[in-house]
Amino acid sequence: MIYPNNFETKIGFNQIRGMLEHLCLSSLGKEKVEKMSFSSDAIQINEWLKQIRDFRLMMSEHDDFPMNYFIDVREAVMRVRPENTHLEEEEAFDLMRSLDTIAKIVDFLKKTEYQSLINLTEGIITFPNIIRRINVMLDKEGKVKDGASFTLADIRDELKKTNAKVATTLTSILFRAKMDGLVDSNASPTMRDGRLMIPVAPSAKKKIQGIVHDESATGKTVFIEPAEVVAVNNRIRELESEERREVVRILSEFTKEIRPLINDICNSYRLLADIDFIQAKVAMADDIQGCEPEVSPTPLIDWVQAQHPILKKSLEKQGKKIVPLDICIGYGKSTERILLISGPNAGGKSICLKTAGLLQYMLQCGLSIPVRENSHTGVFNELMIDIGDEQSLENDLSTYSSHLINMKTMMKSCTDRSLLLIDEFGGGTEPQIGGAMAESFLQHFLQKNTWAVITTHYQNLKLFADENEGIVNAAMLYDRNQMRPLFQLSIGNPGSSFAIEIARNIGVPEDVIREASDKVGQDYVQSDKYLQDIIRDKRYWENKRQNIHRQEKEMEKIVAEYEEKISKLKAERREIINSAKDEASRLLKESNARIESTIKEIKEKKARKEETKAARKKLNEYKEQIDTLEVFDKPKKKYILDKTDKTETTVPETPTNFVKGDYVRMKGQNTIGRIESINGKNTVCVFGDLKTRVKVSQLEKAEKPKQKIVPSGFVSMSQEARDELDRKKTHFSPDLDIRGMRGEEAINTVLHFIDDAIMVSMPTVRILHGKGDGILRNLVRQYLATVPNVKKFRDESVQFGGSGITVVDL
Repeated sequence: MIYPNNFETKIGFNQIRGMLEHLCLSSLGKEKVEKMSFSSDAIQINEWLKQIRDFRLMMSEHDDFPMNYFIDVREAVMRVRPENTHLEEEEAFDLMRSLDTIAKIVDFLKKTEYQSLINLTEGIITFPNIIRRINVMLDKEGKVKDGASFTLADIRDELKKTNAKVATTLTSILFRAKMDGLVDSNASPTMRDGRLMIPVAPSAKKKIQGIVHDESATGKTVFIEPAEVVAVNNRIRELESEERREVVRILSEFTKEIRPLINDICNSYRLLADIDFIQAKVAMADDIQGCEPEVSPTPLIDWVQAQHPILKKSLEKQGKKIVPLDICIGYGKSTERILLISGPNAGGKSICLKTAGLLQYMLQCGLSIPVRENSHTGVFNELMIDIGDEQSLENDLSTYSSHLINMKTMMKSCTDRSLLLIDEFGGGTEPQIGGAMAESFLQHFLQKNTWAVITTHYQNLKLFADENEGIVNAAMLYDRNQMRPLFQLSIGNPGSSFAIEIARNIGVPEDVIREASDKVGQDYVQSDKYLQDIIRDKRYWENKRQNIHRQEKEMEKIVAEYEEKISKLKAERREIINSAKDEASRLLKESNARIESTIKEIKEKKARKEETKAARKKLNEYKEQIDTLEVFDKPKKKYILDKTDKTETTVPETPTNFVKGDYVRMKGQNTIGRIESINGKNTVCVFGDLKTRVKVSQLEKAEKPKQKIVPSGFVSMSQEARDELDRKKTHFSPDLDIRGMRGEEAINTVLHFIDDAIMVSMPTVRILHGKGDGILRNLVRQYLATVPNVKKFRDESVQFGGSGITVVDL
């Protein structure tokens, strides 16, 4: 239930409707806006809001969603229901384009994962045959093609020849008239009423045989149809009539084909209406910075940073900013259902009440609301408002009488799922009895567990709220030092009207203020001052609390970052240690195996001197290989285990003479490499495609390898390199999307993309950077101009993206 009938006007929702209608693409969407209504079904409301979220996300991910030709042709289609009626060329053309859009939308949505939008396609029939039929019948300008029938082709061919004949004849007559000086030298044939004529001065009109059809507005020129072309022009008129009859016959035949499908065709336009309506909702949500919170099936208001959208736009035009409101009733374990707001006049009480009413109504109509995403919302079955002056001369109603009628309706109709919005509660009559009546109404609302946002100035109501559960005081804050309202809502304490302070600031004589203070009593004045002090102190401590909360959030963020870093470091440390342990275990096993093998070999060969030395040498070489894996420098001498005398023998290192460019191999290996550089006892060697650091003691000289004959222009590569190149060719995409990237990130991405394209021998690639201000496009093209392998680059064709895509030829 919505009360009263002009509820939408009172809260300003009619302006929201106007904003939505302005954002619609067609009359289809506007019709949906007009029919938009209040719902108390939480499931339905959440579905509406999910459609907005999904459409916004889909449009951010895809820029090829079909949004053209939202044309409403339902009226034209319904008009041809009776026999002997037909669609006009323009109507058939609009039908084809709009049906094509519907088919494309259905096809597009069914390929996405947005179920709320996919549901819109249920029961929607597409008509590819009709689209093809119209496409064969009409040309690109929406006119019936010459080839639509043999008869039409013949008529238009004859019409073309006859027109050419008329033009030739007139040109000849005009040429003779110019030679005779009967017409101006710059004159040319003119079309009047569908007939070609010659412009002639009035004085010479009798010198040219023909029919005078018209004259200019000034009377200085008359238009004559020469006698030689009258018959031909008449024939042209006949051909044009025949052409029109044939076009009507073709359109009638087509209309007859679609007449049985009219109901299904009209029903398919429901999808266009839904999509138009949703895109308008998304556009308005972006405009008012709205979001789509999850809606609870139970009554609830817990809004963070709520803003009145109409007031916000009005203030922005004046260069001002709106003050957001935190409105909370009944969230969590709270038992309060009624919010009683007090404070100074022009302090924002009514705006707070209207904000609550407008946003709740918008939400239950399925619209985004301007609150923070951490807000919590619920559903009410009834919304009722009492605001403004409802006095009526016709119905003999005073202001207070109209308020009493509203209170009577609210008391009768309200439930525990109703939201009441009452402004200046108890006003409009003598304050004492008005306050008492308001207190009684309030008691009744409490007994029925009704939800309400109420504004008042009455002290007895503030005291009632303080003494009873289910109702909470709130204040619109006021800066007593600067004597200006802050438009901030503070829940928990009543507000002061600041009547004395405002009167003093306006300039009311001090003796009048003093007399008024004496009349109400010093206790009242002091209590009001205490109330102001409480509000001031609360605001101070609230600001402190917010600062501390913000600092705690920042501290938690920093702690979380450091904890994440520590966790990563610990994980890396564990990984390094485990890797080192595995490597050490492997080396130990391999070393033990080598030692055991050496001892066995010596024992089996009975320790002959030469064989023992050879065994020692192999073991020593293996030790040197292990030494290259060490992180720290080794001693300058080697220790070799002498198995014959069980002692350690020191053997000096004997450097081998190598120079840069020598061909070498690692001891015990067959691969031949070349020394690139020597630094003391270390070298940098190149083995095939691999460059590595090797100690001099691990190398031995080798012969220069024989040169393999390789075909010109062919570069040999390893099997692994060939496999990697094949993998890149298989998975390489010639299209790159860099929209949304920053300059440095985009250029780095393009760099790697072009390198890969050159590697896999791709002749042409496309870079999608969007249009925007052209900054990203210019950066990409500046970089491409520096790449030697880039032959040229250009804009994509207009139908495929135009300047939003750069095509690169390599």
